[in-house]
Amino acid sequence: MTTTTAAPITIALAQLPVSKAAVDKNLQTHLAYIERAAALGANVVAFPELSLTGYELALLSQLALPRYDKIFAALTAAAVANNTVVIAGCPLHNPNGKPYIAAVTCFPNGEHTFYLKQHLHEGEDVYCAPGHESGLINVNGTRIALAVCADFTHPSHSATAAAQQADVYLASALISPGGYAKDAELLATIAQRHQLTVLLTNHVSTTGGLQTCGNSGSWNAAGELTVKAPGTQPSIVLCHIHQGALSGSVEVMTHLHHKASIAD
Repeated sequence: MTTTTAAPITIALAQLPVSKAAVDKNLQTHLAYIERAAALGANVVAFPELSLTGYELALLSQLALPRYDKIFAALTAAAVANNTVVIAGCPLHNPNGKPYIAAVTCFPNGEHTFYLKQHLHEGEDVYCAPGHESGLINVNGTRIALAVCADFTHPSHSATAAAQQADVYLASALISPGGYAKDAELLATIAQRHQLTVLLTNHVSTTGGLQTCGNSGSWNAAGELTVKAPGTQPSIVLCHIHQGALSGSVEVMTHLHHKASIAD
């Protein structure tokens, strides 16, 4: 399914520490990761689910951001300055009810769009509303389908991405140590079944009272794990895609996060 006409692309998976409900502080960490990923040649930088706030369901209604919030303006300015697409996790204000769990995509042309998580985990519906539209972006000829956590546990979601001729299935998530093996198997199956490159970006901090396991990584169309972050170390996983072939490398980010912390 992968198009051979697409230019080579590098997608960076940002595995970063996140502070509870501290949107401005988390934004600074995002900006540091974006700058470093771009310096390493990333065309896209993707962050985990609810990366700007942490997975704080009970606080989402008060943390929910309007569509033109200054936080999105700052991320879009970083996308423009670094000539890279930025995908970050956030709660999005819903004028008609409960907020959405969203992924904001900021483009180097100054625009930004939202993908709204379609499939909610058990219990999330108490605090959130589901979205209903698929998220597909085109970066340099590579079609990237967006998924947020529970989305990828529903076979219809990745089947829709495949039907839309996606080349890459990009999942931002919150995965615990106990859930990783099952989720990794699901993602490998999606890659193999639909002949897609599948990417996962996961948390490293304890968030929403949940322990997370990092291990952000990528699977090729054969369902093989190609590159993976070293456990819960803050890091950037670089996934290089060219004519359907996938390769990768990891940059550990401990030092840069330390500097970001001092700035706060």
